Amino acid sequence: MAQPAYVQGTLDTLLSADGSVDPAALSLRDTTFVVLDLETTGGAPDGGGITEIGAVKVRAGEELGVLGTLVNPGERIPPFITVLTGITEAMLAPAPPIEAVLPSLLEFLRGAVLVAHNAPYDVGFLKAACARHGHPWPQVRVLDTAALARRALTKDEVPNRKLGTLAQFFRAAVQPTHRALDDARATVDVLHGLIERLGSYKVHTLGDAIEFAKAVTPTQRRQRHLADGLPHVPGVYVFRAADERPLYVGTSVDIATRVRSYFTASEKRARMSEMIGAAVRVEAVECAHSLEAEVRELRLIAAHAPPYNRRSKYPERVVWLKLTAEAYPRLSVVRSLADDDAAYLGPFSSRRTAELAAAGVYDAVPLRQCTHKLSVKTRTPACALAELGRCPAPCEHEITPEEYAHRAALPFRTATYGDPQPLVDALLARIEALSDRQRYEEAAVIRSRLVALLRATVRMQRLGALTGISELVAARRNDAYGWEIVVVRHGRLAAAATSPPRLHPRPTLDMARATAETVLTGPGPVPAASAEETERILAWLERPDTRLVETSGDWVSPARGAARFTTLLTRAEAAASRRDSSVRSSVTDRSDDARSLRL
Repeated sequence: MAQPAYVQGTLDTLLSADGSVDPAALSLRDTTFVVLDLETTGGAPDGGGITEIGAVKVRAGEELGVLGTLVNPGERIPPFITVLTGITEAMLAPAPPIEAVLPSLLEFLRGAVLVAHNAPYDVGFLKAACARHGHPWPQVRVLDTAALARRALTKDEVPNRKLGTLAQFFRAAVQPTHRALDDARATVDVLHGLIERLGSYKVHTLGDAIEFAKAVTPTQRRQRHLADGLPHVPGVYVFRAADERPLYVGTSVDIATRVRSYFTASEKRARMSEMIGAAVRVEAVECAHSLEAEVRELRLIAAHAPPYNRRSKYPERVVWLKLTAEAYPRLSVVRSLADDDAAYLGPFSSRRTAELAAAGVYDAVPLRQCTHKLSVKTRTPACALAELGRCPAPCEHEITPEEYAHRAALPFRTATYGDPQPLVDALLARIEALSDRQRYEEAAVIRSRLVALLRATVRMQRLGALTGISELVAARRNDAYGWEIVVVRHGRLAAAATSPPRLHPRPTLDMARATAETVLTGPGPVPAASAEETERILAWLERPDTRLVETSGDWVSPARGAARFTTLLTRAEAAASRRDSSVRSSVTDRSDDARSLRL
């Protein structure tokens, strides 16, 4: 039976079930250690091969108990092992087998931290024995003195990290002899010597020692003081440079724990290592709950554009598709919304995405694609699209403004606030026609345009449903049995608060409303906040445990709006992401979905 690989304990394993930190468990002085050593036949850990076990339980430098026994491995001992350890087959013949020793050893380990020199070797044998004989591995935390020594001692002090070398360096009372109990006692003295040395590295807790043993960089070790004194509360943290410039902004439900993780071996990102080296302090912004923290993070990133943040830096760079207000309207990619009667679709994160959606509109309805300003009195020479039958040639007055508005402009305008089905039907018909002619690559291109168009209409109508409400108050229970409260105005978080447990939330709610931000609106579906902020709020509001308390208006979506195509959109996105050539099956499945949605 294959055994799981040995994994050094992490800081997360020091948390109790409710997420709180036990100071007694974290203090090196108050932690109970079981220092263990095994002698084996020298083979791979397969559930057998253990010939001797030695374990010493210590706390605060005091010996609490000893467990030592020979073990009959049930196999022959190689001669070189007998020469190395002095253990003979005659000595092991009357010894108990490992299955008889395991229960006592596991009980001896209960509630303690397992310490061993080159711990993966010893732990591997014990895990294999537990698996073979039906004992669950107790998931004890493990500290490796060899790994600690590699970090705490320089090569000038000790030429290698062998147990004998370290025992000599720390003047251990018992020198290792390749017998389990002697080696365990020598490891106890090595552990105590290393703990004294760790104090100079500001390592005073078990969690710090476990992380210190890992391969953290010198920069991480030097800068770990930046995490000192931070609160264990939800909020935003800001790494700042010497000139107070924000380098990186992040959020967490526990600021202190999250910031500490940047100085552990689990943080391997090169850009974060560079950021840590440039930071001189970490600023904590405490928040009422996780939603407020997420929103504040977005706003800080948008305001300061920290160089080491990659996402959400430039919310103002979104673009929109605008149906121009003229006799023969056309689609135009614009950077901002005007307070006019034009139809807009968006926001899009890039011009490329907007143009992809626009191409889907052109495939579905006969909107002109030229950029000329056309006159209802004077004709203009037609372009190649008109000659190919891809444009109704309004430039040559082949179509009246009324007919053009009905056939070309109205389906797009309606899709922005209501039913996009005419566009969806037209695109699905094109996909089916192309797939029937086995032109699968072209069908896939149309599908990508359908995805871009549907994604934009679903998103815009979903945003507009919330941003049209002047004020909405909602609450949800937190883990401490209090209430997390939000006041949302036109899709913007105007106030956030947390009501204490066992108290009625109404006073807190009233205070939040009274002190909430006054929100001034603008045009479009995101009149007061970024689309990303409103979407974070929507995700919080749509959680099953969130309760709507008060609202100034109806929170509704069109009965035949874009949201009813969500299933079609999800499946089309999944089909587009698959790296295979099964375009025909994916597009025909999509058309079947569309037919069922029409009914």
